[in-house]
Amino acid sequence: MNDLNNIKYWLFDLDNTLYDGATKVFEQVDKKMTKFISEKLNINKEEARKIQKNYFQEYNTTLNGMIKHHKIDADEFLEFVHDVDLNFLSKDEVLEDEIKKLEGKKIIFTNGSRAHAENVTKRIGIDKLFDGIFDIRDSEFIPKPSKEPYKKLVENYKIEPQYCIFFEDIARNLKPAHELGMKTVWIKNDEPWAAKFSDAEFINYKTDKLSNFLRKINETRWSRKNY
Repeated sequence: MNDLNNIKYWLFDLDNTLYDGATKVFEQVDKKMTKFISEKLNINKEEARKIQKNYFQEYNTTLNGMIKHHKIDADEFLEFVHDVDLNFLSKDEVLEDEIKKLEGKKIIFTNGSRAHAENVTKRIGIDKLFDGIFDIRDSEFIPKPSKEPYKKLVENYKIEPQYCIFFEDIARNLKPAHELGMKTVWIKNDEPWAAKFSDAEFINYKTDKLSNFLRKINETRWSRKNY
């Protein structure tokens, strides 16, 4: 991990990255998307599910497909699908401690909404630790892994990519970051669509748990400073 000693920009995906996917928070969001499509298009849930997943594969987010084909109101969609029960989440003191130790600028980079990011991070006790949230509105509804939001993020926060690291559970979303010169860490996710490309060369590191990986970075940096 010596190649991470000079990192000073820390980018974090939100869902299934800053919290454990086993909590099933995103599973609720997923079901709410199906329900929204079913009600908005007046179709059964089976057909809605097919449309949802097809749009995700073709446009990188279901929202993007719904905007393109059905001219929906993005704010209505985001508010509906992110209205979920967060009681599954609890304060993560270990993650809080490790993020606090990181030196540099810390930013959340999500295809979801700012409100959802704020609600989730507040629930797990890390909402005061970030310098910014770059959400789907900030990217003008162009989602990861399209290159445009990465470039805009870099410009907005004056990031030097060679000193930046990005943590993300959907492997394909790490490719543009790597192409810009960032280090990349895949937070392991067993879902086939998330794990696809997880063995690609654009992934520098893999970990089962974000806090464990951050602890190793912090320990390495501490040892280096006190050597």
